[in-house]
Amino acid sequence: MEANIAIPAALIADPARSAILMALMDGRAHPAGTLAYAANLSPQAASNHLAKLLDGGMVLVEIEGRHRYYRLARPEVATVLEALLSVAPPIRSLDEPRSPEARRLRAARSCYDHLAGRLGVAIATAMEARGLLSVPANAPAGKLYGLTEAGRAWFTDLGIAIPASGQMHRPAARRCLDWTERRHHLAGPLGTALLARMVELGWVLRSSGSRAVTLTSTGAKGLRESLGLDWDAVGTVRAA
Repeated sequence: MEANIAIPAALIADPARSAILMALMDGRAHPAGTLAYAANLSPQAASNHLAKLLDGGMVLVEIEGRHRYYRLARPEVATVLEALLSVAPPIRSLDEPRSPEARRLRAARSCYDHLAGRLGVAIATAMEARGLLSVPANAPAGKLYGLTEAGRAWFTDLGIAIPASGQMHRPAARRCLDWTERRHHLAGPLGTALLARMVELGWVLRSSGSRAVTLTSTGAKGLRESLGLDWDAVGTVRAA
């Protein structure tokens, strides 16, 4: 008996609910009011859609006193949204001047729990070029990265502990097709750990109310020293 994919597909297909889900792609928990604003909905309409997403297992709710905060239920939901973004029709004006926020999102953003945009793609490309990540010939549809010994040492030197393969419930490194760049960035547990560590080191700054992240001058120096990555050739460095 096969799973009924029509149920999650119907939940995502509604424009209002898809807007809510996309607002949760920053990996953080948000109150209903914030999600209503992001999806251009009334508070009542947002609550109704959130109830359907809860029933469908797409989101979870955390209750703190009188407040309720919503987040994506699990990484697989984000994976589905990323896949849909990668097959959606390209935006014609992608390379044309757009709003400052749109340019920031394209330059660097969080894609649920990992780094995306030009910065995410540039890091993954540099790691492949340096032999830190490989694309195994037997990887399904080229969707997984292999971690080399040099890559294991690189992550360890950065302060990221790599658990044994038997301790992980999903592949350590996944190739995620970036929807704006149409190239791959690093996802999976290692992608999650890398973004968290870069935030901890002050290499990138998260933005309030946005998925955009900013590479700091400290981060630009760190990437240049550890990966030979020149961010000036990819985007704009903003000093912290």
